[in-house]
Amino acid sequence: MPTPHGYRKALRMMKYADHHGLPIVTFVDTPGAYADLKSEELGQGEAIANNLRTMFGLKVPIVTVVIGEGGSGGALAIACPNKLFMLENSVLYVASPEACAAILWKSSQAAPKAAEKLRITAQEHYKRKIADGIIPEPLGGAHADPVWTSQQIRLAITQAMDELTKMDMEELLRHRMLKFRSIGGFQEGKPVEPERKRNMKPSDASRLNAADIESDLEKLKKNILEAKVPSDPITDQAIEKLKQDVDNEVTRAFISMGLQEKLESLKLELSRASDNQTLNRNLKVKVDKLMQKFKQNLSRPGAYLGLKQKLEKLSMVSRLIEQKEKGEKLKAEINQKIPSEIKEKLEQLETAQANLSKGDPLDEDLVAEAVKAKKELIEVLKSANLEIVGVAKRKAAAELQEKIVNVKKEIDGEIERVIDVAGLHGKIEELKAEMVIDSSSPKVEKLQAEIKEEIRTALDDTALKQKVENLRREFATSSEEVIDEKFIDDKVIAENGRR
Repeated sequence: MPTPHGYRKALRMMKYADHHGLPIVTFVDTPGAYADLKSEELGQGEAIANNLRTMFGLKVPIVTVVIGEGGSGGALAIACPNKLFMLENSVLYVASPEACAAILWKSSQAAPKAAEKLRITAQEHYKRKIADGIIPEPLGGAHADPVWTSQQIRLAITQAMDELTKMDMEELLRHRMLKFRSIGGFQEGKPVEPERKRNMKPSDASRLNAADIESDLEKLKKNILEAKVPSDPITDQAIEKLKQDVDNEVTRAFISMGLQEKLESLKLELSRASDNQTLNRNLKVKVDKLMQKFKQNLSRPGAYLGLKQKLEKLSMVSRLIEQKEKGEKLKAEINQKIPSEIKEKLEQLETAQANLSKGDPLDEDLVAEAVKAKKELIEVLKSANLEIVGVAKRKAAAELQEKIVNVKKEIDGEIERVIDVAGLHGKIEELKAEMVIDSSSPKVEKLQAEIKEEIRTALDDTALKQKVENLRREFATSSEEVIDEKFIDDKVIAENGRR
């Protein structure tokens, strides 16, 4: 497993051969470049990339023989030849079967399956025109008769050199370029067999990304909090689907971690132990160990992100449902403890508030009754060992929010009017075009300043400023009322627990 020094030494020798017109022969037998911290600090990637670039420009014949294994870029750094030969039992791969299995199936136990899919043998490479020839080995492998194997390697090299030395420099470079350009390919318009299509990797389009999960969570949260009945069929269906998705993801995670067999074995043991009321202590230890192993694998950074997101989503939904149930229970308790006379007075107060918003005159007697009802309600809540910790006015907040939206629309409309009157559409389009090219250029800053200045000059913002200031004062007044009030007109926020 070469270090950067090794690749640079090989490159120096290849440049020497190129300078003196000597043909180059490389022998490959490495699982890959040495990937320790020191090699990375010395520029392992740069050394390999430099070798790749330089070998394609060498003006002499290059022949490579894979005599054992050739792994990834570490092998390719000395294997960009005109002719590539492989011993009969040698292998060449982009990643070792163990590494490939760990990436695709999250378990090195799938290495045999990965080796089959990678097509790493000499025969597969020759079939796909990656290797130009297969050098035979004696029965039992090259080490069984090294002399005979060496003669076969020599024969393949000399035959290749006889062919390559007849080419001039331009032909050699073009021959090397075309060899690698012809590797691989694609088919267009050819139907895929149903069996192959079924076994393909699931499309990323069908998977939820983080944004989709967040959006679904917000919708589900809104449905739970706004539900008027204890059980909403649509919400229940969404929660059930989420649970099924989590179950499927957990099953796939167990399989990829190589824990499926242990899980099935434990399930079988648990089914047998279900007749007994108490679990065997050894069985409980096995379950704890399996879950510990599962959580350890799940906690790895960057692993099982989809499952982690869905588990967080399910946990959030469970907490929301629990809070909703507690709130409904507390509301029912409060309603039971409030006398019917106070409820009637509060209903009359709500009716008076609605009439007042329509412009009807204020009934002074009703106001006095409302104040009295407030005091009685506070006493009832205190006798029930409930303490008021905050107040809120839903209608006032909604009206204030509507006013803010209306003022914002008015400001936007006034700016649009000024743009039309001042004829700034051309400059705005020019600004958009410049920002696409370079958003931080001096021209962009200049155009922005000019547009802002012209809008500021033509805009009569006195009335708008007054409206914004009125909104600020109204918001501040509303906030003070919410803080100072000890009674809520149509919603009591109580805390049952300071007992």
